[in-house]
Amino acid sequence: MTIGISRAFCQQHYLQHKGLLFQDHYQRLSFVKWKDTSSLVTRDPQRITVTNPANGEKLCTVDAASSEEVEWAVSHAQTTFDSGIWSKASSVHRASVLSRLAVSLQQRIPDMARIDTMQTGRPIREMNAQMIRLPEWLSYYAALLRTNQGFVAPAQGKLLNYVQRVPLGVVAQITPFNHPLFIAIKKIAPALAAGNSVIVKPSELTPISLLEFASLTQEAGLPDGVLTILPGYGHTTGKQLATHPLIRKVDITAGTRTGRALGAIVGSNLSAFTAELGGKAPILIFDDADVVSAVNGVAFASFIASGQTCVSGTRIIIQENIYESFMMEFLRKVESITQGMGDPMNERCSMGSIISPHHLNRIDDMVARRQSGTILMGGKRMLGKSLLDHFDFSRGSFYPPTVISDVDVSDELWQEEIFGPVVVVKKFSTESEGVRLANASKYGLGAGVWTQDLSRAHRVAADIDAGLVWVNTHHRNDPSSPWGGMKESGIGRENGIEALEAYSQSKSIIVNVASVDESRQTDDWFSGEQKRYG
Repeated sequence: MTIGISRAFCQQHYLQHKGLLFQDHYQRLSFVKWKDTSSLVTRDPQRITVTNPANGEKLCTVDAASSEEVEWAVSHAQTTFDSGIWSKASSVHRASVLSRLAVSLQQRIPDMARIDTMQTGRPIREMNAQMIRLPEWLSYYAALLRTNQGFVAPAQGKLLNYVQRVPLGVVAQITPFNHPLFIAIKKIAPALAAGNSVIVKPSELTPISLLEFASLTQEAGLPDGVLTILPGYGHTTGKQLATHPLIRKVDITAGTRTGRALGAIVGSNLSAFTAELGGKAPILIFDDADVVSAVNGVAFASFIASGQTCVSGTRIIIQENIYESFMMEFLRKVESITQGMGDPMNERCSMGSIISPHHLNRIDDMVARRQSGTILMGGKRMLGKSLLDHFDFSRGSFYPPTVISDVDVSDELWQEEIFGPVVVVKKFSTESEGVRLANASKYGLGAGVWTQDLSRAHRVAADIDAGLVWVNTHHRNDPSSPWGGMKESGIGRENGIEALEAYSQSKSIIVNVASVDESRQTDDWFSGEQKRYG
């Protein structure tokens, strides 16, 4: 199994103190298993320091893959693909491996949750809830392999035309920091199910949990070279993967600017491309909505993961008759979230940190340079001690849930993804005005509608330009449910049958089933008699 090209040196004492048992396998899993590493491991590798954003403490260092190591990894993955050990294995066999991997992952959920809490600064309660569902993606695609039926195309004459799905080859996946393992598994599961060799470059901010997951694949029976983890930076490792002529598909979750840049590169190689990009999700709240349910739903949509998701509810659009009552309850909820912030390892912590000082400063700057709007709550970096548990916010990158009213539609805060716990609120009068405000964005990933009017729910959901529209809920996700955006929010879909097909291609096989005598009579085109062509 090719787990990772780089070495990782973890602070074992610190991690064990926090209840994690990496054992001594962490360095082992961080070495790629090849016959001779001496010619590939550089003397002075570029070293990535992974830091806990909640307290600034160093977790470990990971060596970024060198250019030579990336080249070797792609070549090795291609050799593995060509061997057919996985690419031509039966669907039943691949399903069995994915099922075993799901069981192995299930047993490691508590450890994985704690790792991702330390990497991201997200509350342990959030990560436990998210991680418990991860094996579902592996199990789902295992089930698809066992139940997905082939296709026989209609044909004229005595021909049998059957269509197979075959893997693409070596595929590259570039995953983000906000859901380190979750988004990776969403991409890895269909890619492996389809029979590809997969290379994943995790975010340099959060590579640990994916390296840990990769260590489980060997015992599940995944052959060497089928899954490779390449820690590194986007502008080096990511770009080299995207430009490599042997890479037949690139799948990224990133900002829209990155998606445009990589999409142009991938297109020049005539490779497939899936991109889940930026978002600025609107949430429309109509005056017949249940206020308590809507407040709870909007709070979750806006502040889960500290607002660091592409489908975060960032534009709250409220019908005028319910505006005052909604805002009163919403601000009360926001205040309670703020007071509940503290140590992300505390099971009672309501919201965690921002991923890094750089991202924290970006959020702070966007709020400060706004051209319109009134800050109703939050709006400044958090310092001092937590009311929950006396945690020192100044040690990390904390920003409170922030609510800003009366922001102009032309303002940056309305138009640009902030990727933090900042929402803008605006009132509307008519349904058509609400839909117009919801669509007043270059993004189109997620959206929410809150109403008890069934007809209006369907009507408005159809009119909103978004790949995902939730009604009276938000952020629901399932392995079978397609996930992706419209407009500048990306191209292609994750999840479901669509993702499996996006990681494969059709192969049409046409067989002449006529007898030899009949074929002799009908298939001599050059006999001069009128014959069927094609």
